[in-house]
Amino acid sequence: MRDFTNKTVLVTGGTGGIGGAIAIAFASAGADVIAAGWGKEELAARRNDPDFSNIRIVELDVTDEAAATALAAATPKLDVLVNCAGIVTRHGNGFTPEAFQKNYDVNMLGTLRMCTAFLPQLEASGAGAIVNTASMNSFLGTPTAPGYAASKGAVAQATKSMAIAWAAKNIRVNAVAPGWILTAMAADAASNPEFFERIEKRTPMGRWGEPHHLAGPVLFLASPDAAWVTGVILPVDGGYLAV
Repeated sequence: MRDFTNKTVLVTGGTGGIGGAIAIAFASAGADVIAAGWGKEELAARRNDPDFSNIRIVELDVTDEAAATALAAATPKLDVLVNCAGIVTRHGNGFTPEAFQKNYDVNMLGTLRMCTAFLPQLEASGAGAIVNTASMNSFLGTPTAPGYAASKGAVAQATKSMAIAWAAKNIRVNAVAPGWILTAMAADAASNPEFFERIEKRTPMGRWGEPHHLAGPVLFLASPDAAWVTGVILPVDGGYLAV
C-alpha cells in the first residue's frame, strides 16, 4: 500500500461505489480524506459505515458552481483530487439535447468545476495530482447511453488538455477508464442474466469488475511512483477494450 500520510485527498462521488472504495483506500494509506457525495440515503449510509469512520463526508452537487467554490474556500490544502461523481442515462430516447446536457453537466462540467476550483491548492501542493474518471465508453459508442459516452469522451480529451496546460504548475492530470463494474449505477444491466453473461464472455478476464479494482490504479496515478505520468487514460476493464 502506498503511503499518503500528511496528504489531503478529495474524492467526488466519494460516497458511492467506486468513489467510496477509492476514498477508503486513500484513508487506509494514511491520507486525510474528504468524500463529497450527493443523495441523503447514500450520505446517511456512509456516515454509519465503519469503513468511513476516519473520512470526512460532505454533501456536494457538482453541477452547482457556487457549492464547488465554497468547498474550495473551506479547504485550504489539497494534494489529490479524484473526480468520480457521475451519472448515466440509458432509458427512453437518449438522442435528445436534454439527455446529452444532463450527462455532460455532471460528468464533464462537474469535473471541470472541481478542477478549476481547486487549482490553487493543487499548485500550492508542489506535486498536485488529479485523477478523473473516464470510461470504456470514452472509446466505444453505445446506442443506449449516447449522452454518457459523449460526456466521457469529453472527460478523456479534457484530461489530456489539462495535463498539458498544468504541467508547468507541477500538477499531473490522468484518468482511469472503468469497464463494467458491479455498482448501483450498473445494477439494472447486471440484473439481466443474459446481458450479465454476455459481458462476462466479452471480457477476457471472464468476470465483471468490482469497485475496489479501481482503487489501486487511482492510488498509483496519484502517487510519486507516477511522478512522470500525465495525460494518461488508463483502462481498468478486465481487457474489454483489448478485444
